[in-house]
Amino acid sequence: MLFELPNHEALYKALLARDERYDGVAFVGVSTTGVFCRLTCPARKPKSENCTFFASVANCIDAGFRPCKRCRPVQPAAQSDPAVSELLGALEKQPDYRWTEIDIARMGYDPSAIRKNFRRQFGMTFLQMARQRRLQQSFTVLANNSKVIDAQLSAGFESPSAFRQAFGKLIGRSPSSLKGDTLLKVDWITTPLGDMVAVCSPSHLHILEFVDRKALSTELETLQRVTKCDLSIGKSAPAEQVRAELGAFFAGSNPSFETPLAFNGTPFSKSVWTELQRIPAGTTRTYTEIATTIGRPDATRAVARANGANQIAIVVPCHRVIAADGSLTGYGGGLWRKQKLIEIEQHYKSRHRGDKE
Repeated sequence: MLFELPNHEALYKALLARDERYDGVAFVGVSTTGVFCRLTCPARKPKSENCTFFASVANCIDAGFRPCKRCRPVQPAAQSDPAVSELLGALEKQPDYRWTEIDIARMGYDPSAIRKNFRRQFGMTFLQMARQRRLQQSFTVLANNSKVIDAQLSAGFESPSAFRQAFGKLIGRSPSSLKGDTLLKVDWITTPLGDMVAVCSPSHLHILEFVDRKALSTELETLQRVTKCDLSIGKSAPAEQVRAELGAFFAGSNPSFETPLAFNGTPFSKSVWTELQRIPAGTTRTYTEIATTIGRPDATRAVARANGANQIAIVVPCHRVIAADGSLTGYGGGLWRKQKLIEIEQHYKSRHRGDKE
């Protein structure tokens, strides 16, 4: 079990109340219909004695339940929310538009409810997501060796200082400091769980982090110091390869990554990161299990620190490591992403089990 679920009575109350706090965290299997649902499902509520609660979609399927066609529990919750879907579609059509809460209200939605929904599904508000997308536009412009003012205008910022501040807050660097031709290239990669920054040499991927990770700017500084190389925005073969592999991963077609990696850490940390890559998609390990596997059963805390210091998210799957009691623990990209990644990977677990059969 991935989560420490409350008792049956508490979960049944949450089901009756359609408590959004449990959406994607707990699921209910109904014995009289053979169907499993989200706790927020709008369908008629079953009797308590006909309900069994689970912590994951995989557990529901393993127990013999099939997904509800009304609340679609196998789909990411965001795809089931019409408001979220419409706003994401609008953002894709106008990525350089300066969205405001007035725009949200004009579309017929309550801005406060939208803030809540987006934070629950993505860990950020719609307006924060829109600002990230605008900054992505500036990355594209700067990668073509254009002027900073062109990047500023493409991102929809009227003020140079506001652009520098937003850019600096995101990755801890001013846009002008990332121009030029350097060995290490910084690229922007969009994923269903948020935008990521990839830092690559001509042959290897050094950093792959979500842009809202607080430690990103520190990681960039450390990489520059260790490699004695400057950074600039631009394309690279490893970034293009990992972009394609991430696309296949999120599309559900391939959980494997072959992009060459450069580990910048101690020999112990490298041994932990190498072991993380051996954890199959759709499964999890505890810190103690990792420590035992690498021959250091007394180093559970050190394993946890190395896991947290991983700078190549998803590809080096530190999200597959959980606490001994089965609960989720800290993740630099946010616990909501860790939960989503584990849910996504249940598809690979189910497919692997089907191949064996």
